[in-house]
Amino acid sequence: MDGVAAPGQLEESLNPSVSPRRSDSPGGRAARAALPGPKTAAQRSNLLALTATGYMSWRVRSLSLLTRTAFGLEREAGLFRALCSPQPGEHWLDVGTSGGWYAGLLAEGGASVLACDLSPAMLKVAARRERSPQIDYALLNGEATGLPDGSFDGVSIGATLNETGSAEAMLRESARLLRGGGQLWIMYLARNGGASQAALSALGGLSFPDPAELPAWLPGMRRRDLLRVREVVFERWMKDRPGTQRPEPGRK
Repeated sequence: MDGVAAPGQLEESLNPSVSPRRSDSPGGRAARAALPGPKTAAQRSNLLALTATGYMSWRVRSLSLLTRTAFGLEREAGLFRALCSPQPGEHWLDVGTSGGWYAGLLAEGGASVLACDLSPAMLKVAARRERSPQIDYALLNGEATGLPDGSFDGVSIGATLNETGSAEAMLRESARLLRGGGQLWIMYLARNGGASQAALSALGGLSFPDPAELPAWLPGMRRRDLLRVREVVFERWMKDRPGTQRPEPGRK
């Protein structure tokens, strides 16, 4: 599959040409992207073939376990389709694609997708699972992709937001990459102040954003939807179009 790192490629070496099939696509114009800093322990574990192979087995069950409700992939897919409604002709970036699940949903809706990840092992698994010609795969860091401003109609980020070195940097990069009127979809575990999250932060390098922090990290964007089930949060944001006037405080 185009864009997947070749065996033996250094994990720090990011592919300069992602999509030979569609050289005019955002991915086809990708330059080498600099890694902002050291990988977290969670990111390093994702480099392992064993982690990548077993990821989707966990993903199928994860939200039900975390929310203590029946929250399978079918329910999550229904929520995503209803709120984001990806369309033919749209260009989306799937950040931290892991097993390629969101990329597959986007392709089913007719969108063209650049699915990126820091892990060559994850990209290989995703490319085997999701073979749609609408999807290109790239070894890129979601905190600093090197892609041009305003390249995409939509950006999707799953729980990668908890694993990255800086959730703020990843969200700011996503806002930069969106065109006016574009939308951002994120799923993450929110901060609860508990001991288990503190341990995961200390040992695994995980971070748990507070939804109240996100407006400052997403300049020029507005929150359209927020659903929280225990610590699992789904949010959809829209980027302002050029010339959009925001209402003054206290006025509608």
